[in-house]
Amino acid sequence: MKLGMVGLPNVGKSTLFNALTNAGAESANYPFCTIEPNVGVVSVPDERLNYLENMYHPKKFTPAVLEFVDIAGLVKGASKGEGLGNKFLSNIREVDAIVHVVRCFEDPNIVHVDGQIGPKRDIETINLELIFSDIEILERRLSKSIKAAKADKKLQGEVDLLERLIAHLEDGKTARSFDFTEDELEMIKQTPLLSNKPVIYAANLCEEDFSGNLEENRFYQEVCEIAKEENAAVLPICAKIEEDIADMDAEEKSMFLAELNLKESGLDRIIREGYSLLGLISFLTAGSDEVRAWTITRGTKAPRAAGKIHTDFEKGFIRAEIISFDDLVACQTMATAKEKGLVRLEGKEYVMQDGDIVNFRFNV
Repeated sequence: MKLGMVGLPNVGKSTLFNALTNAGAESANYPFCTIEPNVGVVSVPDERLNYLENMYHPKKFTPAVLEFVDIAGLVKGASKGEGLGNKFLSNIREVDAIVHVVRCFEDPNIVHVDGQIGPKRDIETINLELIFSDIEILERRLSKSIKAAKADKKLQGEVDLLERLIAHLEDGKTARSFDFTEDELEMIKQTPLLSNKPVIYAANLCEEDFSGNLEENRFYQEVCEIAKEENAAVLPICAKIEEDIADMDAEEKSMFLAELNLKESGLDRIIREGYSLLGLISFLTAGSDEVRAWTITRGTKAPRAAGKIHTDFEKGFIRAEIISFDDLVACQTMATAKEKGLVRLEGKEYVMQDGDIVNFRFNV
């Protein structure tokens, strides 16, 4: 999973990126300090893997990973190449989902590119650049579709969809908020639209508001309203707190979060939200050689999941021996689970479930 972090200059984007990844992207109180996309790879926390590690004591421990890309800040006109616009748009095309950092606090010592705080305006600035880029792409496709529809009337439905979608975008609305039917989603699948990418709005708050005055923060409420209209997720976060806990060990971090009445860090919450947005789950493999998590899309069948490990596993798939993580924990050992008949043999049509522990049988 690759998440692209975007936001106007000086909203706390690079500070948050540094805190989440410890990748050391430069952050400074001026625009465009992040000129090349910085990339940080983090492990996905999974207590199920820790349990299996204690059970098997494997030679190798491999969690799932998440890639954060800190994408350069942009200004109005990015879709026309202003500022670092072309670079911004090409970088954002490559990510699976967007973490849009929005500043929801006032601080006279940190300048705002537009002179004052305004989450709605900030969100619109970035969304409009994505929308303008999408309109340009769709208009080119519409031109081709109109010509093709003259020879094949079956393509008129595509023309109608493109015209309605362009009109929707021209109203300043993202493709995320367009009400696609399943057939329309299939039609548009080959045209990756930037404003249709899943979004997590990370509302960057000051420590005081994040810890207790969340509902009274009018900037945060603005972000929530926009997220609701777009079917997007919104996540309150404090980049300063994330920065403070970034270098703490696990025990210190746990105590610090407990004092703030938090169960998990911002990183954990972003990962959870990202998995949910993209419809991702993890299956597990376990043994004395390696304990590992594998990320797949919800609804993936067993042979395709096997192909995540090796293409030969998918080509020569015979069956999958599966036990759910919860069943293994209840039995405490695999031998007991087998005695109780909880290790199942599943075929090619089996749909993988989150937390399945799997041993694939194959023959090439």
